[in-house]
Amino acid sequence: MAFRARLCVLLASSFLIPPLCAQSSQDSDAFCSYQLEQAEAQRNLLRTPTAAGGLTQPETGLPTQVVGGASLNIADVKKAAITMEVARRNCDLYRSTTGVQQQLQYAVSMLEREALENRLTLIARASEQLNALMDTTRKMMEQQNATRLMVFSLETTRIKLEADRADTQSKIAAIYIPDLSATPLKQAIDRKQGQEIAEQEAEDRLNRQNNWSLALQVGVHQQINPVADGPQPYGSFSLSYNLASRSIDRHLDHAVTAYGDWKKVQEGDVIRNMDVLHQQLKATIAADEAKENSLHDQIKEIDDNLKVVSAPDTTAAVDFRNQLEAARLLLEIEVDDTSFRLSHLRDYCATNF
Repeated sequence: MAFRARLCVLLASSFLIPPLCAQSSQDSDAFCSYQLEQAEAQRNLLRTPTAAGGLTQPETGLPTQVVGGASLNIADVKKAAITMEVARRNCDLYRSTTGVQQQLQYAVSMLEREALENRLTLIARASEQLNALMDTTRKMMEQQNATRLMVFSLETTRIKLEADRADTQSKIAAIYIPDLSATPLKQAIDRKQGQEIAEQEAEDRLNRQNNWSLALQVGVHQQINPVADGPQPYGSFSLSYNLASRSIDRHLDHAVTAYGDWKKVQEGDVIRNMDVLHQQLKATIAADEAKENSLHDQIKEIDDNLKVVSAPDTTAAVDFRNQLEAARLLLEIEVDDTSFRLSHLRDYCATNF
């Protein structure tokens, strides 16, 4: 239909419709599984003490010693917990992003399929009215008040209706729409934007742990040449702090804000694509409003002609009236179809933008 053709061309030209299908829930599950497994491996690495052993020759000239012990960085322990939080934030963000991408990708298809299903109802109603008109004309033909040519003229209209029905059914069959979230786009986008910030804030907290270090070491050492009385325990700790920490943290905070601002205007991001879709839908509404006005003018012209032959007294007048009513049936489909599309588009825009 004209509605879908215009809109799909606009969407394709803006690269809003990706060449591949939107990500499925299985895709999100697989991604989250990958992210969490990676994070758990990194968490276990960070929070587990590191064992070390070896031989050492003290600088004081003492005999060679064998050393064994373990070390742990407290900053790494904090990183371990934050690493899992970052992974969960990434997972939530990915789910939200792919969900919104699906809604954006299939919005036009969803609206088109609903309009086509409504068109089938309109065609069925027009077919019933046309059949009644044909029955009346056949009875008049039996009474020799109408000709076969008049019946055939109506038959051509029925052929057009059946062709329209078949074409509409084939278009419906060709449209694929997955299960979409019922959440309005504006709410889904707000949630996705919030998760963008939450993910960046978690990354910010993780990066802050690089500003300091508190390493603890414990173990034992044993003199081996000659062998001393027994192993001796030892322990130590070291603390480091980056003197530029305040400046680093300030830049990290600014980076979170800048990231959110970038996502609002990024070409290809869902926030930008939602704005593009909104503008295109508004342009489509304007075009269909003009089409609806034109169709109403044509209906009015037919109605004016029908008033002239409201009580036909000749075969030619009856034929003219039949042709007018058949044309009006076809026009009514277009008028009601366009009205439905306009109403549906306006409701969709009001709900989602």
